Amino acid sequence: MGTPTQEAQWVLRAQYGDRPALELVLRSIYPSLLRYLRGLVGTFHADDVLQDVLLVVVQKLGGLEEPDLLRPWAFRIASRAAFKHLKRERRWPRDDAGLNDLAAPEPPPRDELLSALSTMEGISPASRAVLVLHFQEGLPLSEIAAILQLPLGTVKSRLAYGLKAVRKQLTHSRRL
Repeated sequence: MGTPTQEAQWVLRAQYGDRPALELVLRSIYPSLLRYLRGLVGTFHADDVLQDVLLVVVQKLGGLEEPDLLRPWAFRIASRAAFKHLKRERRWPRDDAGLNDLAAPEPPPRDELLSALSTMEGISPASRAVLVLHFQEGLPLSEIAAILQLPLGTVKSRLAYGLKAVRKQLTHSRRL
């Protein structure tokens, strides 16, 4: 992974046809996007969705006006591709009613949450996206709101809902 300054320079060079710079850009964002997509669509489908994401990145990189925003831009593309995949697979829950009324509690210990992120069967993809970006990628909620193009309050609600579901799963698994 390059520094944000290096990545911005690679983007500029790639926008002017420098193929090695394009490869550096893709290698730089690949691990983060793969982790993110594994959290959203699962390990089995993540590689296929990532391939689609990287194709879009290559095709639209020339239109990226602010090269220092490469990562949020790439995560936005990945989010759209993941949600499209989930809708196509009919794994998207249809009812998110009441999520905006939840307050964001204190997050659980990082180790427990990260281990639970890989087995999030009962958590909506919308909440899973926020959890993965926040806890695995370490992004602040304001950046997540920009990436997902959502109001900050919605991101906080989805985080709260996701944490509640993770806690419920952890409590249930401890009882077994």
